[in-house]
Amino acid sequence: MNIRLRDNKEPLPMELLLLADPSAEMVASYAERGECWLLAEDGGPPIGAYVLLPTRPATLELVNVAVAEERQGRGLGKRLVLHAIERSCGLGAATLEVGTGNSSIGQLALYQRCGFRIAGVDRDFFLRHYDEPIVENGIPCVDMIRLSMDLPRSGAGAGTSGPGSFSDRQAGIDPR
Repeated sequence: MNIRLRDNKEPLPMELLLLADPSAEMVASYAERGECWLLAEDGGPPIGAYVLLPTRPATLELVNVAVAEERQGRGLGKRLVLHAIERSCGLGAATLEVGTGNSSIGQLALYQRCGFRIAGVDRDFFLRHYDEPIVENGIPCVDMIRLSMDLPRSGAGAGTSGPGSFSDRQAGIDPR
């Protein structure tokens, strides 16, 4: 498996990205302003993706992390998040941010296991920005939980060794 930057001539993997964000309009807006990275088995279609978006000086936001439903639970989301952290360091960012719904229990655990810390709550975010109600895990999704990570700026670990540099074993991937 490898992670590569989407060529701007390629169509966005909307079916995949909509797994993490139900608004096609929102996805198209931020995907065109950021970098869309794709996870695929050699020569195959994308089975995972993430979008990295510059938001402020020295700050990037991970705005969408998606893994095909039939491939979830195998460490691929973690691999994408770790790649986004590595990419952000390579770009010289000081901070990487991510936001997820209050009802996104699995995502909240994943981000914290990867080193993010809760930075705040954007109350009623999903009520203000989405027309249709969102319910996950039997919980209404109304608030955005904001998480952030301070990134190393120099020295060991600050550079990037290229897309897909994390081995499957390092990322805890089950290749099945």
